[in-house]
Amino acid sequence: MIYVIVGPTGVGKTKLSIALAKKYDAEIINADSMQVYQGMDIGTAKITEAEKEQIPHHLLDICDVKENYTVFDYQRDCRKKIEELQKRKKNIILVGGTGLYIKAALYDYRFLEDSTPISHYEHFTNEELLAKIQEYDPDCEVNIHNRKRLVRLLHKYENHLMTEKNGNQPLYDFYMIGLTTDRETLYDKINKRVDQMIAEGLVEEVQSFYQQKIYSKAIQTGIGYKEIYDYLDGNCTLEEAISKIKQNSRHYAKRQYTFFRNQFSHIHWYQTNYQNFQETVEMVIQDIEIRS
Repeated sequence: MIYVIVGPTGVGKTKLSIALAKKYDAEIINADSMQVYQGMDIGTAKITEAEKEQIPHHLLDICDVKENYTVFDYQRDCRKKIEELQKRKKNIILVGGTGLYIKAALYDYRFLEDSTPISHYEHFTNEELLAKIQEYDPDCEVNIHNRKRLVRLLHKYENHLMTEKNGNQPLYDFYMIGLTTDRETLYDKINKRVDQMIAEGLVEEVQSFYQQKIYSKAIQTGIGYKEIYDYLDGNCTLEEAISKIKQNSRHYAKRQYTFFRNQFSHIHWYQTNYQNFQETVEMVIQDIEIRS
């Protein structure tokens, strides 16, 4: 069986994935677009070796930060890993906040070539173009100054050139779990999580990429990385960069909710109990057992 865990950043997906993996003797597949990159650890809240509790994890740290790993690459790799685990009769937990990756992997999601002329978007600002793109893909963090790229992406989404229209047909049997909480609690968790990242050495982690003069897509679009780059470039103070990371993380969480609710109609939602997380785990397991 495939269990899918979705939800906004900072809501407890990783913790739940470990609990369910232990319960169902499952292996875990990452579905976070930034955690595929080696070295991007603190800023992506990547699970540590200790936190894995010896449970096998897949599609973590699989490519160099200089590479451009796409949703097409993820679809190929994730389906291959699912097939491998199913042959071994293993239960699977797919966990992460990148909704487009999950959709591409689990549904009949096909990529098309762009052969139509690009529409005109002169009346939109770059910010408006990005906002429209993020209605289709909340994870998209394309450079706001790259207008040509913004126009091309929006054109593809608006003309259904990213996938064929049969992208809503599931290819596997799976049970989709959504973790949620109220906005005030979530935003407080996000803010505190960013402070913790700074304390754990996020600036030093980003600085190592900066000193190597790495300006890959992952670095330029990853929340926590692009803001610290601005600080290291002298464009803002560290306090301003940290504030921007928190703001961008909150906006990202909002876009994640929008994507999950618009693209997945069969999510079983659960309120995260931060005071007694085991209670949340037991609620999820109880529902899984009832529906099995």
